[in-house]
Amino acid sequence: MEKNVGSVDKIIRIVVGLALIAMVFVGPQTPWGWIGVIPLITAFVNFCPLYKVLGIKSK
Repeated sequence: MEKNVGSVDKIIRIVVGLALIAMVFVGPQTPWGWIGVIPLITAFVNFCPLYKVLGIKSK
């Protein structure tokens, strides 16, 4: 896998992912917050499949 997620994009993905997961425990407490796992995974592996399909590189 070629890295296609840059450092700023990585930070944004981590913050958004953690915020979504936090919504499972505080706030509306809906299971939809678990969707935050996706941005966290893509941030830690530095690869986004959607970026690959669209031909985007943020690094």
